[in-house]
Amino acid sequence: MAKHHHTGKEGEALAAKYLVASGFSILHTNWRYARYEIDIIAEKDEILHFIEVKTRRSDTYGMPEEAVSDKKLESLYSAADRYMEAYPGWHRIQFDILSIRLRRANTEYFFIEDVAL
Repeated sequence: MAKHHHTGKEGEALAAKYLVASGFSILHTNWRYARYEIDIIAEKDEILHFIEVKTRRSDTYGMPEEAVSDKKLESLYSAADRYMEAYPGWHRIQFDILSIRLRRANTEYFFIEDVAL
């Protein structure tokens, strides 16, 4: 497995732990439909959260959250539409980004809630 894939998987595992510690219930990880994928689908306070996780080991290519492009958000919205067809009944949904910076001494989390194009 390429190093960036390993970093991504590590970040998603850390993200799930972070979210649970923050009061979220994880419903799905790496939920897929056709070519779409949602990193984490979680619930908190009766709000359904579609969460894109971005992880970096250095700042060479910018902050992790900067890697979420408009195209990626559009893909996330399309995947969420498919999810809502499969699991109807949610009245409130939200799109979030969880940015993780892996440092030698610590891990830094930056949770951006309710993002939109």
